[in-house]
Amino acid sequence: MSDPQSSRRRSLAAVSVAALVAVTVVTLLNRTPAEAAVSLPPPHPGFDYQLGGAYDAPAGVEVVSRDRSAAPAAGKYNICYVNAFQVQPTEQGQWDPDLLLRDNQGNLVVDTEWNEPLLDLRTDQRRARIAAKVNGWIDGCARAGYQAIEPDNYDSYTRSKDLLRATDAKAFLKLLADHAHAQDLAVAQKNTLELAGDREGVGLDFAVAEQCGEHDECAGYVKAFGGNVLVIEYTDDGLAKACRGFGDRLGIVRRDLAVSAPGTTGYLRKTC
Repeated sequence: MSDPQSSRRRSLAAVSVAALVAVTVVTLLNRTPAEAAVSLPPPHPGFDYQLGGAYDAPAGVEVVSRDRSAAPAAGKYNICYVNAFQVQPTEQGQWDPDLLLRDNQGNLVVDTEWNEPLLDLRTDQRRARIAAKVNGWIDGCARAGYQAIEPDNYDSYTRSKDLLRATDAKAFLKLLADHAHAQDLAVAQKNTLELAGDREGVGLDFAVAEQCGEHDECAGYVKAFGGNVLVIEYTDDGLAKACRGFGDRLGIVRRDLAVSAPGTTGYLRKTC
């Protein structure tokens, strides 16, 4: 005859196992795409920013950011730069004219510093059409072997003559982040500290911050992203401030403003 206590213990054990399995399944189902598959840059890495032209990574560099037109660096964690919110001057003809932002007089709204027209993100339909094109570039990054993307000009709404809103930018970037995560790519928030508090809702995994030392913003990025922040400075003072405050925990590099390649005029690279 069976022992009632033993049967009871077996029943409780079965219930406990079933409960654990149920909790595990729910946890897995509730994980975000970023948590499920993507890999983040290594902590406190040697970092290089190579948008002006790809070259062999200097000694000690573990993380490299390159333009989407370049091949990733062998053996490194590679971030694929995509100009997602504005249009390169040489690529304007590749866009449907109605997707370029225009003011009330019909004139293109342009980021005058880089001579880049802004994309019109004001409606769900336009955002979807723009995302379809940019997501094609993201697919190319994934095929090439990149581990992450860096969608630039998240802050273009601040240069839009009040035609775009922060909510437009966040809704558009979420479309890109969801697509990138489906390709097992991590997604960087580029600059735009004022929106860092919304990182989880948008689906952003780490930050790439230009001049956060120069502008005393590095602490804000660390508050939102922890140690998952990569810093680019363009002045010696900015580098000194970033290194003094965060050189023991963040990947920090000083580059020339053109982020040029070695052997070209103006090339400069320093670290902490």
